[in-house]
Amino acid sequence: MNQEQLEHLRHSLAHLLAAAVLKLWPSAKRTIGPAIDNGFYYDFEFVKPVTEADLPKIEKQMKKLLPTWKTFDRHDVSVSEAKKEFAGNPYKLELIEEFSSQDQNLTIYQSGEFRDLCRGGHAENFNKVDPDSFKLDKIAGAYWRGSEKNTMLTRIYGLAFATKEELANYLAMMEEAKKRDHRKLGKDLEIFTFSDEIGPGLPIWLPKGTVIKEELEKLAKAKEFEYGYERVATPIIAKEDLFYTSGHLPHFRESMYAPMEIDGKNYYLKPMNCPFHHTIYQAKAHSYRELPIRYAEYGLCHRYEKSGELQGLLRVRSLDMNDAHIYVRPDQVKEELKKVLELHKYYYDLFGINKVSYRLSLHDPKDLGGKYVDMPKEWQKNEQILREVLQEMKLDFFEAQDEASFYGPKIDINIYSAIGKEYTVGTTQLDFAQPQRFNLTYIDQQGKEVMPFCIHRAPLSTHERFIGFLLEHYAGEFPLWLSPVQIKIISVGSAHEEFCRNLANKFKQENIRVEADLANETVGNKIRKSSREKIPYTLVIGDKEINADKLAIRVRGREKLVELSYQELVEKIKDSINNRSAELI
Repeated sequence: MNQEQLEHLRHSLAHLLAAAVLKLWPSAKRTIGPAIDNGFYYDFEFVKPVTEADLPKIEKQMKKLLPTWKTFDRHDVSVSEAKKEFAGNPYKLELIEEFSSQDQNLTIYQSGEFRDLCRGGHAENFNKVDPDSFKLDKIAGAYWRGSEKNTMLTRIYGLAFATKEELANYLAMMEEAKKRDHRKLGKDLEIFTFSDEIGPGLPIWLPKGTVIKEELEKLAKAKEFEYGYERVATPIIAKEDLFYTSGHLPHFRESMYAPMEIDGKNYYLKPMNCPFHHTIYQAKAHSYRELPIRYAEYGLCHRYEKSGELQGLLRVRSLDMNDAHIYVRPDQVKEELKKVLELHKYYYDLFGINKVSYRLSLHDPKDLGGKYVDMPKEWQKNEQILREVLQEMKLDFFEAQDEASFYGPKIDINIYSAIGKEYTVGTTQLDFAQPQRFNLTYIDQQGKEVMPFCIHRAPLSTHERFIGFLLEHYAGEFPLWLSPVQIKIISVGSAHEEFCRNLANKFKQENIRVEADLANETVGNKIRKSSREKIPYTLVIGDKEINADKLAIRVRGREKLVELSYQELVEKIKDSINNRSAELI
C-alpha cells in the first residue's frame, strides 16, 4: 500500500467513525474528519459528554458496519440540495457556504446508509480492510476551525495502518514512548519541576537537572573555544527601541512578554540574543582581517507561549539558548556555514542520534512586507547560498515555503530519538536584514565600509528542549559523563557507614559525582531504588567488601558484577568522562 492509498484508507475510516457515532448518538453533530499522520480523527458536538470509556463501544460499532461498506458512491449536488440535507447542522452549513463561495462543486459520498459532504479520496474494496489494522486511540477537545472564539468540540482520534502488524508495532512504540515521557522521567529522576506560584512554562532546575545543564554548557564552551568563538554575556531586558531596530517589534510581538514601564520607557524581556550581539559588534569598528567574528552565549530568553501550547520542557516560556552569531565576509559565508553544520553533526554523533533530517525553510514571496522583510533580491540570494551549502555537503534535505524567520532563510534540523520520535532542535539562519537595520559594517580591502553576513546558529537548541529530548532518547539512562549521580554507595548495615562515607569522599576528591545511601533499609530496597534512579554504578559495601582488595560493581542494566580495584575504577571513570563515552565498563 503506497502513501496515497494509506491516506485514502484513513480518510475512509474517518467516515466510518462518524457513521458509528451517529448510530450510537443520533443527536450528535458531525463537523470534519481528515486523515492525519498515523490515522484519522473526526470532530463532533455531543449533547452529553463522550469519554474515552466509550471508545470500545464506538470501535465495535465501526467493525460491525465495515463489512457493509463496499464502495464510496459520489453524488454531485447543488448548494440548495446540500443545505437541505444538512439543515440541522450549522457546521456543515458553514462549510457549504464557504465551498459555494469558492465556486467549488459540492459532492456527497455515500457508503452503506451514511452520507457525508466530502471532496473524495477513499479506499477501494473498503469492506475487505482488516478490522485489526485500525483502532480508536483517544479523545481531546478541539475548537471549531481552531479558533478559541468558536465552540469546543469533541475530537475522536483513531490509528490506522496498512496491516495489523504495523499497528501492533506502532502501539508497542507508543507504550515505550510513555515510559520515556520526559515529564514523568523529569519528576521521577528529580531533574526539573514547575511551580504555580512562579508561573506556567517557567521551568525550575533541581540540583540533578542543574548538573546535566552545566555539563552540556561545559561541552558547548569547549567545542566553541575550539572553533574560535568568543563568549559574551548580555542583559535579559532592554528598551523597546532595540526591538524596533531589530524588527522583533512588530514581527515577533505576539511571542514577546508584555512591556514594563521603567523611568517612563517601555522595556521588554529578551526573546532572543541576536539584537544584543549586534550591539556588541557595533561597539567598535572592524576590519575585514578580523572576520569571521563569532560571539557565543547561553543567553536566558523569555517568550510568550499560549498556555495550551506549553508541553513540559519542549514548549516553555523561559529558555537558555545555545546561541551564537557569526559575522562574515561574502567570501567566507559558505565555509562558515559548513563549519556550523559540522558542529551540529559532532553533537548528534556524540549523543548517538543516528537519524537526522534537514529542512531548508524559505520565505513566502506573497507575504513580503508582512510576515517577512521586504527585500526580495536578498531573499533569493540567501536562500540559494543555503541550498548550495546543503548540496555541496551532500546532505539530504527538503524545502518548505513560508517557514523562514522574518529576517532570513534557515536550515532547520530535525533529530530522532532512539524510538524514532521526531524533534526540531537545531537551526542555522542566514540573516541579511538585521545587519542592515543595525548598520553593521567592516572596512574592506579597498577601505570601503561594507556589510557583513550574519549567521545565527543554535546546534544544541535550548537547555530545556535538548534535555527534554535527551531524557526521552536515553529513557533517563544518561551516559556516565552526563549522569547527575555517577556512583551510588550502599551500606549493608550501620557498621559499614563510616567506610562508605570515607569511600564517597575519596570519589568526590576525584571529581566523581557520588551519593552514599546509609538509610536503615534492606539492601534489596536500596539496590532497587538505585536502579529506579538509573545510577550507572552501584557499590554495595559489607564486611566482605571492606576486607577485599577489589570493589564489586553493579553496572546499570547488567546482572553480572564487575570487580575492579578502587584505582582501576577511578581511572576507567575518568577516562569515560574525559572522552564523553556512551559505554559503561
